[in-house]
Amino acid sequence: MVTDFLERGALINPNGVCVRKGDKQYTYAHMVKTMNRVANGLLANGYGLGRSGAILCDNDPDGYAVTFGIMRSGMAYVPMDFRNSAEDNERILDFSDAEILFYGARFHAQVQGYRARLPKLKQLVCIETGVDDVPGLADWLGAFSDTSPNVEVPSEATSWLQTGSGTSGDFKMAMIPHRAYHAFATYSLLWLPDAKPVMLVAAPITHAGGGLSYHVLAVGGTLVLIDKPDPDEVLDAVGRYGISKVFLPPTVIYRLLDHPRVREFDYRTLQYLIHSSAPMSVERLRQALDVFGPVLADGYGQTEALGIANKSPADNFVDGKVAPDSRLSACGRPALPFCRTVILGEDNEILPQGSTGEICVRGDQVMTGYYKNPYATRQTIIDGWCHTGDVGFIDDEGYLHIVDRMKDMIISGGFNVYPNEIEQVITSFDAVADCAVIGVPHSDWGEAVKAVVERVPGRTVTAAEILATVRERLGGVKTPKSVDFVDQLPRSPRGKVLKRILRDEYWKGQGRKI
Repeated sequence: MVTDFLERGALINPNGVCVRKGDKQYTYAHMVKTMNRVANGLLANGYGLGRSGAILCDNDPDGYAVTFGIMRSGMAYVPMDFRNSAEDNERILDFSDAEILFYGARFHAQVQGYRARLPKLKQLVCIETGVDDVPGLADWLGAFSDTSPNVEVPSEATSWLQTGSGTSGDFKMAMIPHRAYHAFATYSLLWLPDAKPVMLVAAPITHAGGGLSYHVLAVGGTLVLIDKPDPDEVLDAVGRYGISKVFLPPTVIYRLLDHPRVREFDYRTLQYLIHSSAPMSVERLRQALDVFGPVLADGYGQTEALGIANKSPADNFVDGKVAPDSRLSACGRPALPFCRTVILGEDNEILPQGSTGEICVRGDQVMTGYYKNPYATRQTIIDGWCHTGDVGFIDDEGYLHIVDRMKDMIISGGFNVYPNEIEQVITSFDAVADCAVIGVPHSDWGEAVKAVVERVPGRTVTAAEILATVRERLGGVKTPKSVDFVDQLPRSPRGKVLKRILRDEYWKGQGRKI
């Protein structure tokens, strides 16, 4: 079970600090007792295997303990991102068939609105003190034992019912079994070795911040929670708490790099600055290596397949010097335990090394399927291979390169154009904060390449400068036919640019569905 990691931490470091936030800190012994009481309470109320329970809260130590209680009872944990809209969270609750919801007090009004509309939601518990007729967590747990529940949870049972990142517009929930997190935590221990880790959890515990924390628990390390990755708070926390690890999406790392005092903070304890969720600009990666030191670690995975490839900090260097762009642009080597990665062609044949095709994986880190969606499962898992929807290749050094999302590929005048390589060129400008390259309708070519650019506040770059540089480096076919400037690109709550929203403006009534 996923809960094995917390229990192992308690065996080797029972009185050590497991999780802290501000002045609140809990030992491993306390966390295990809370987990057991939550699990015993759920079982006493008739829940268990085959049922699901949800959590809606900030990055909170008590909420984190409850996630383990849900999984220890055998229930599937339904994480809800506190940055979501009320409508999105209602959809998650409804589709997941969640029967009990633990929530933070600040969400009380939102949750009250769900009661009449979601008859499957039978029980509410406020993580803080009780509100109206809803009991507080401490009162609800009062009658239940803190001894280990007498229930065995199979490794194939669903640990998380996880929604995707939302970049495609599809709504699906992946059933992630306990064995997938067993494999992911083991892989993380090999990828990010650290005898006494102190990890800053700035991303939501309902997403990568939660899943990536499990390997820290396995060695009795400490988690430091903050609610959001505010640049000042993140940079200050590294020195203040002796942080050795932090995970952040590239967009947040860009904000750190743009902080006027970024070189003034103390990073001496930092061993790993982990980036994932989206490709990182090679130019920004070089800048980060200069600012933070040799600590950048890249991880590639999906909701459907945890941990497909990775780069360690050492992979960013060759013979003591920063590696060439061909290495920096890779997402890592895919040779991982419990998981095999290949490149498949259009006929689902395994392609030779160096060939470009769809990245596909199989093994323990893969989901069992999509909840209540056998059709989508059959479309994604074919002959045992999980199709990621990403186009890529494995180079002669064994590094995996993501060319682009299959749905983001632009077909212009019969040529396949992959936006990612164009975006890498555009983001090399110091004045560019981020950009998205999309295909827009064209009467002759089918699609024309357009760049949508978000500039760094107070900086200037012109469309002519961008187009000239792309043409020089990539040629005419891949050069955008137009450049639009926006104040801010649309992003998901997890920081991914939502290209479908950009495309929708141009494809209304013209047939493109993605």
